[in-house]
Amino acid sequence: MSDTMGGADLSGTISVTSESSKATGFDANRIAEVKAWLTSQFDAAVAELSLRKTAVEEKRAKVQQESKVLLEYTRKAIARLTYLKRTLSQLEDDIAPCEAQMENWKTNLAIMESKERQYLQKYGHYKAALNHVGYTPEISHGVLVEMAEHKKDLEKKTKPILDTLRSYQDLPPDKALAALAIEDKKKQYAAAEKYLEDVLQSALASSE
Repeated sequence: MSDTMGGADLSGTISVTSESSKATGFDANRIAEVKAWLTSQFDAAVAELSLRKTAVEEKRAKVQQESKVLLEYTRKAIARLTYLKRTLSQLEDDIAPCEAQMENWKTNLAIMESKERQYLQKYGHYKAALNHVGYTPEISHGVLVEMAEHKKDLEKKTKPILDTLRSYQDLPPDKALAALAIEDKKKQYAAAEKYLEDVLQSALASSE
């Protein structure tokens, strides 16, 4: 648009200059003015072109920068896609082993549930048995250990008494019967001594 306007002004000036030259002859001042005007128009056009060139270069640099950014994003996206494809392939390869492992876990879970029912039944049985014998929560392991130690002490203290009582089991309960038993034992002892003497005498006689 500025070029068009500049062209229109220039033609008008040239026509005026021609008419002036025809009327007055060669006008150096007028030519200088036209030259200066042309120079200013040329400088303005050069400046405008320089501005446009700068704007274009800035846009091109911006586009190049954006292209680099997009290229980097594209490179990262391709690398990410490659990684995801490799991961997907690995997961697909792991499907069969995982399914087998899950089946194994299901089997083990069924076994554990069966064991749990058995343990619960045993627990109920043991609990009923403890209640039957009068177990209370106050009878703890420590209390049982203490009672066992006390029992050992009592057994150690009562053992001599029990041994003495056992030695009296063969005695008759009555004094007269006890005297008869003593006499009977004496007779048995005398008979045993006589038998021993007879055996010794017989042995001596046979040796002579």
